[in-house]
This record gives sequence, structure tokens and C-alpha cells, in this order.
Amino acid sequence: MSVLIRPTEPTLSAHDRVYRGLRNRIMFGQMTPGHPLTLRGIGREFDVSMTPAREAVQRLVAEGALSMSASGRVSTPELSNDRIEELAALRALIEVELASRALPRAHLALIDRLQTINGTIADAVSNRDAVGYIRTNLDFHRALYLRAQAPAMLAMAETVWLQLGPTMRALYGRLRRTEAPQYHRLIIAALKAGDEPGLRLAVRSDVTQGLRLLTG
Repeated sequence: MSVLIRPTEPTLSAHDRVYRGLRNRIMFGQMTPGHPLTLRGIGREFDVSMTPAREAVQRLVAEGALSMSASGRVSTPELSNDRIEELAALRALIEVELASRALPRAHLALIDRLQTINGTIADAVSNRDAVGYIRTNLDFHRALYLRAQAPAMLAMAETVWLQLGPTMRALYGRLRRTEAPQYHRLIIAALKAGDEPGLRLAVRSDVTQGLRLLTG
């Protein structure tokens, strides 16, 4: 009689720890496009065996956050112009809808929070902190979209952010920002005014205008 061996809790938490750690680094642009990774290096860094390292990598490959060649080489993806345009279009579709759904629930506390986050973004720009900029920029969008109460749609948006993380790092170097994104101020103004068309336009512009520079 065969015995079903279930993974132990430490193995599951090790896998989850590696997955979350790598996921955050990729999403927040701590790795540039084409950055190579090895299971041995991941295992050493997170102090885990090869199994949780391999499971975390396979999960991230499935989500499009990592690429694996036929020979098994793992790296962050180097996106083609067509792929960048596709992901930008997805951001425009999903995030505009999330913002529209969030508008009726955009209370004053949310607007104050968005203004605070925007100040943090400005600090990251002043300090030339690319990773801090990307992280706080996504915090701004997530704070707004959480009010939409559409978890499946938000999960889709985060998957797109994950796939774009290294590309956003490359984009930051191209933009040479000197201040927080102008469209964030327009987003906040539209929320205060209850202006849905203005909000939709500001979000669409914010999530696509930078990426267009990479494909131009």
C-alpha cells in the first residue's frame, strides 16, 4: 500500500518565503531585465535547500516574472516592444476599471493617504532611489484599487506589475524624473471632484505614458 507523503510545514514556509522575497524584488525593480539567477545562489541567499528554491522559481516562471530557457537558464525577462505594449494595454484596461470602481468609495481618508504616498514618491525621486520610487508608486495605485473591492481584478493587475518590474527599473533610468508623476495629482483631483471621466483619463495616462518611451 502506498503512503501519501505530505510536504512538511517548514518546507511550505521556506518555499513561500523564497517566493515572496523574489517576487518583491522583481516587482519593485531590484533586478534589471536579463538578470540571471541560479537555484544554488537562491538557496544560499535564503538559506534553503534546492527544493523550495526550485518551487519558487517554477511558480514565478509560470507567472511570467522569470524566464527559463530550454537549457534551464533562469533570468528576469527582457521584454520585446510588442510585449511591453501588450502589458501597457492590460494596465490601461484593468487599472482604469479598478479606479472607476473605487471612485464611489474614495473617502477623505483615502485621498489623504494618496497625498501622503505621493510625498514619499517625491522623496524617492529626490534621493534618486529607483527601487523606492517603484515601490511607492505601486503603493499609490494599490491603495486606490483596494477601494474597488475587486480582488480578482487587483490580482490580475499585480501579475502585470510583476512581469513589468525589471522593465520599470530600466524605464526609471530613461525618465530621469525630478518630481512625482504629474498624473498622480490629476488622479487625486479627480477623486476629490468625483470626476469619473477625468479619473479614467488620468489613470490611463499614468500607467501608459512612461512605457511608451521604451517602445518609441
